[in-house]
Amino acid sequence: MSGKPIWRPDPARTEQARLTDFTRFAAARSGRDLPDYAALLAWSIEDLDAFWRALWDYFDIQAVTGSDIALAADTMPGADWFPGATLNYVDQVFRDRPADEVAVIELDESGRQLEVSWAELRRQTAALAATLRAHGVGVGDRVVAYLPNGVEAVVAFLATACLGAVWSACGMDYAPSAALGRFGQLEPVALIAADGYRNAGRIHDRAEAVAELRAGLPTLALTVTVPRIADGPADGLRWDDATAGDPVLECVPVPFEHPLWVLFSSGTTGLPKGIVHGHGGVLLEHLKALALQSDLGPGDRFWWYTSPSWMMWNLQVSGLLVGATIVCYDGSPAHPETGSLWQRSAEYGVTMLGTSPGYLAACAKAGVEPGHEYDLGALRTLGVTGSTLPASTAYWCRDHLGPDVQVASMSGGTDVVTAFAGGAPTVPVWAGEISTAWLGVALDAFDEQGQSVRGRLGELVITRPMPSMPVGFWDDPDGARYRDAYFDTYPGVWRHGDWVTISDHGSIEMHGRSDNTLNRNGIRMGSADIYEAVEQLPEITEAMVIGIDEPGGGYWMPLFVVLAAGAQLDDALRARITASIREHASPRHVPDEVLVAPGIPHTRTGKKLEVPVKRLLQGTGGTFDAGSVDDPGLIDWYLEAGRRRSSSPLSGDLRRI
Repeated sequence: MSGKPIWRPDPARTEQARLTDFTRFAAARSGRDLPDYAALLAWSIEDLDAFWRALWDYFDIQAVTGSDIALAADTMPGADWFPGATLNYVDQVFRDRPADEVAVIELDESGRQLEVSWAELRRQTAALAATLRAHGVGVGDRVVAYLPNGVEAVVAFLATACLGAVWSACGMDYAPSAALGRFGQLEPVALIAADGYRNAGRIHDRAEAVAELRAGLPTLALTVTVPRIADGPADGLRWDDATAGDPVLECVPVPFEHPLWVLFSSGTTGLPKGIVHGHGGVLLEHLKALALQSDLGPGDRFWWYTSPSWMMWNLQVSGLLVGATIVCYDGSPAHPETGSLWQRSAEYGVTMLGTSPGYLAACAKAGVEPGHEYDLGALRTLGVTGSTLPASTAYWCRDHLGPDVQVASMSGGTDVVTAFAGGAPTVPVWAGEISTAWLGVALDAFDEQGQSVRGRLGELVITRPMPSMPVGFWDDPDGARYRDAYFDTYPGVWRHGDWVTISDHGSIEMHGRSDNTLNRNGIRMGSADIYEAVEQLPEITEAMVIGIDEPGGGYWMPLFVVLAAGAQLDDALRARITASIREHASPRHVPDEVLVAPGIPHTRTGKKLEVPVKRLLQGTGGTFDAGSVDDPGLIDWYLEAGRRRSSSPLSGDLRRI
C-alpha cells in the first residue's frame, strides 16, 4: 500500500474548501488544536456529541425545536440522537435559494434538455404536496415511485418528505414483481409512475408494468401518472394536473428520527429488507458528505450517474441541501458512444461527476481519452463507488483526466445511505486506496478475535454510532433482524461485511465482501485483488471468483471469466491470467481453474453477486429474486453449473456447460 500519491491538494483549493472553514470553526468552538484532517477526524470520533452539535450549528439547521444534546445514548444499536428535536429535511433544501438560478438539469438519450429553477422546483413541490394532502396523504403514510431519474422523481420525493410521509422508489428497469416485492411490504397509499424510460438507444414502454403494480397494491388511494415516452399511463391523475397551481410550501415538522425513506437491499435471496432512515440523520450526514467531504456548494454542478433504485440517487438529490445544481439523466452512460458520459459532463460544466469502476474500465479498454476529447475544465472531482476501484484504473484516471482532478473512491452502503470512507479536499489520493475515513466515522479493521489490526486484512467495522445508521428495518418490531444483520459477530460493534486493510496513515484498501471469503489453507484473501489482476487483460471483459469449502476439508476456487469479442480461453490465455494474478496479487490467489461464463450477474446497482452464485454452486441457492438481477437469465446458467458440479466429482465438467 501507499506509494506516492497520484493527487495532492492544491494549497489554494485547500484554503477555499468548506472543510477548512469548518475546521477553523470546530477548533475555535472546541478549544482544540486541529492542524490537519487527521486531527479533525480524531476529534470527531473521540467526542461525537461535540462534533455533531458543531455540525448542526455550523450549517445552522432550521429546526422547529432543537436539542442541547447530540448523542444522548452512545450505544449500538439504540443510539439516541438529538432527543426532542423536530425538523424537516425539505426546509433545508429551499433555504435562501436564488429563485432564478438552476436547481435541476435533466438530460436523456433523446437529446431532451430541461432546466428547472429553484422557484419552479419549489412551486412543483408545493403543488404536488397539496395534491397528495388533498387525497389524504399525511405523516407516516408511504408514497412509492416507479420512475426514471428525472425531475419528476426529485419533485415527488421532496413533496412526500415535506408532508412527513415516507418515500420509496424503484427504477423502471425493475420488473413489476421485483417492485412489488419492495412496495408491497410498505402498503403505500400513493403511487407515482411513468409510462416508460430510455436506455441504450431503446425506448422501454412500461404501461403494462404500471398496471400490474397498481393491481398488486390494494392500499393505493391515488396514482399520479407521468408521460415520459408518450401520453403517460391511461389511468390516474396526470402529472401536469397534480403539479398545477402555486400554493405555499408547508413542511410538517417531525422528530429527528422520523422515517424519511425506505431503501431496499439488493434482495437477491427472498424478500429484500427495507432499511429505514430518519430525517435528521440523513440531513446531517449528507450535509457533511457533500459540503465538507466533497466540497460542493452553490455554483457547483453535481452529477452522479445513478437510478432511483440506488442510494446514490438519494445522495445526489441531497446536493440540493448545499445549494448545488444536480444533473439527472435517463439513459446509458455509454450511449451512443462509450465516452458519452464525459461529453455530457463537458457540455454542462459538471464540477463533480460520479460513476463506477466498471464504466471507467470500459472507457480504458475502448481507448477513450476524456481529458483530450472533451473540455473537462470545470471538473474538480471524480467520485467512484459501487465496487472496488483498482489501482490500475486510478492511474488511468490520473493519466487521462489530468493531475488536477481528484479521484475520490468511496465505500459505504445503502445501510447508512452514505460512505464510511472516501475523499476529502485536503487529503491526498493513493492509487488503489480510499483516502480516509469520513468525519464522525469510527472505522476500524478487526481480526477474528475482535482486535484492531493495521497493515493487514481485517473486517471493516464501525465502533461508534452514526446518525444515519438505520432507524430500523421495516416490519421488524423487536429489532431482531436489524441486530442480526450488523451486530451478530461483534456485539455492540457494526460489522459491515467487507475485507479491508488500513494503512499507517489512515487510507483504506478494499478487498471485497467478507461474506464471500476466500480462505485457502487458513489464509483469508479478497476477491478484489484478483479482479484487478485479471480484468486489466484485454481478452477479459469481467471476472468473478468464488471460494467453496468441500466435504472432507477440500477447497475449490474457480474463476469465471467473460471473454472479449474474438478472444478464446486457450492455454496461452490461461497462462497470462495466472501470471498476472501471481504478479499483482500472490501465488495463493491463483484459482484452481478458469471457466468461461456467458456473463457475470450483478445487482441493479452493479455489485457482483458473489455470495448468491456461491450458494448456487453449492446447491443451497434458496429463493432468488430474479427481478433484482441485471441479467436474470444468467442465474439459470450458474444454477445448472451447480447441479452439474454436484453430480460429478470433477469440477472441470463445468467446462461443458
